[in-house]
Order: sequence, then C-alpha cells, then structure tokens
Amino acid sequence: MLVERLHGWNVNIEQAFEIQRSLAGRIKQDKGLSQPRLIAGLDVSFNRMHEALAVAVVLEYPGLKVVETVKVKGKVDFPYVPGLLSFREVPLTLKACEEIKSEPDLVMVDGQGIAHPRRIGLASHLGLFLNLPTIGCAKSHLCGEFQDPGLESGETSRIIGDNGETIGAVVRTRTGVKPLFVSVGHKINLSASVYWVLQCCRGYRVPEPTRLAHLASKEYF
Repeated sequence: MLVERLHGWNVNIEQAFEIQRSLAGRIKQDKGLSQPRLIAGLDVSFNRMHEALAVAVVLEYPGLKVVETVKVKGKVDFPYVPGLLSFREVPLTLKACEEIKSEPDLVMVDGQGIAHPRRIGLASHLGLFLNLPTIGCAKSHLCGEFQDPGLESGETSRIIGDNGETIGAVVRTRTGVKPLFVSVGHKINLSASVYWVLQCCRGYRVPEPTRLAHLASKEYF
C-alpha cells in the first residue's frame, strides 16, 4: 500500500498540536462509496514496556474472509497524551500498511476520525497518509454531545460538536449492546461511514476488519 509523506514524527507535544491544526483542513468528508472489493482494518496493542504491535488485516467484501494480515513490532517513544493518540500509533501502523501487497478500497480504524477536539483523530490522520476512504470506529466517546440511540441494532444518533456541527454518529451495532462512536476519517461522508460499519458487523459489536485486527494485535502480548 502506498503511504504519503506528510510530516516527520520526531516532534514534541506542542509541535504535534500544531501539525494537527495544520492538517485538519485537508480532510475530505463529502463523498459516498460504492461497494468496496477489499476492506482493511487497523489496530495497535501496547505492553508495559512501551512496545507495540501494529496490525493491518485486509478482508474481501462481502464475504469478509481474510486476504492478508501484516504485523509489525516496534518501540513507541511518544507519550500518551489525550487527543494525540495518532502520534503514538500512526508511525508503526504506517509501517504495517507499507507491507500490505493488496490495495484496499476502504480502511476502518479502531479510533476517532473527526469526532476529535481538533477534528483530526487517529483515523483521520491515517486517512491523510493513506489517501484512502477511512472510517473511525471508536469504542468510547471523546468529544461532542449526543443522545443515546435506540436499543435496536441499526439505531443511530448524532454527535454534535461545540459549533453545532455534526461530527459523528453513535451507532447501535447489536441490540442491547453498547454503541460505537463512528466518524469520518477521510474521503467519505458520515452516512456512508455508518452504512459500511453496519454492513461489516457480523454478530459482534465492532466491525470485522477492526475486530480481527484487534485480536491479531493481542497475540504478541
């Protein structure tokens, strides 16, 4: 998979904030998406020694059978700072993406997209580097106001940012189970993001691409 070179990673916290502010305006969120042929899921796990395992899993659609799995181990030096998760996870994740031989049409990330204080969470940052339609599928709420959606699978509600704009959706992927927080990563709109997340949920709370990437990332630890 091709990876663009937008900036370096040897930065301090203030420089990281500035990079986010400078890149946020490049995110595109006005496109739908026809049926993808291949969907990638990305996730990273850490141990107590600041070692990490980044995993990229590529699945064919609609069967969602695994086509390819890439795992890359590495040391992570950037500290954990709320809102700067991408500076911990993206460098190693991009190394895994560079080893993917296939060309995904859509990428799903276990993290936030534009539902982020500076509108550029992990999924959006990765989307810019990959230049592919990317969706953030987070298991927890980061910012914005929302009402709980209905309890039935497929029910949704909006996440509203501080300026009154819609920055994501709360999506009930299984009846009676905690929802996901879905937001645009890059090159896709919110309605398409919600649609494809629901299409890829096959009996579990999270979509298969990120679920399988998460499981694979835990094997090392």
